[in-house]
Amino acid sequence: MRKAKISRKTAETLIEVEIDLDGSGRYDNQTGVGFFDHMLDQLSRHALIDMTVRAEGDLHIDDHHTVEDTGIALGQALAQALGDKRGIRRYGSCLLPMDDALVRAALDLSGRPFLVWSLDLPSQKIGSFDTELVREFFQALSTHGGITLHVDALHGFNSHHIVEAAFKAVARALREAVEQDLRKSDEIPSTKGAL
Repeated sequence: MRKAKISRKTAETLIEVEIDLDGSGRYDNQTGVGFFDHMLDQLSRHALIDMTVRAEGDLHIDDHHTVEDTGIALGQALAQALGDKRGIRRYGSCLLPMDDALVRAALDLSGRPFLVWSLDLPSQKIGSFDTELVREFFQALSTHGGITLHVDALHGFNSHHIVEAAFKAVARALREAVEQDLRKSDEIPSTKGAL
């Protein structure tokens, strides 16, 4: 049962995340930040991870705390649902085109968080959404999920396309990494014997 439910409360936000790694990509994400909800929907759909997110944050200040804290809670939920990581493929990658944008994502569910980020976004906003928050989300996801994550934009001039391609590429890589490896279903995918 590779499921998890996380509740995170601070003075700035209340975040509740529920995931099922063996889902079908069903989602119900409500953070109060429209574009971010759309990206979380893409993450769920393309990773085939059922996801419900409820977030209440200090949006009267800005979206930063809500987006970052959602990344923290989602990372914690992934780590919890993966448990000792026995039987997973561990690694995943995806090269994803979306119109003008081409984004590459590669990840390792190693337990060693590290983010390598190379997304140059032409605009500071997508609608009212600050594009700098995309990196903040993935940094929090990587740190609290114990994920080594590389995300690179190889082409692109439309910020919406680049960001959406990044979420979809990470989702596809995550889908691959969390899948059960039928040839090694009872083993932890490391020569160390632990991740």
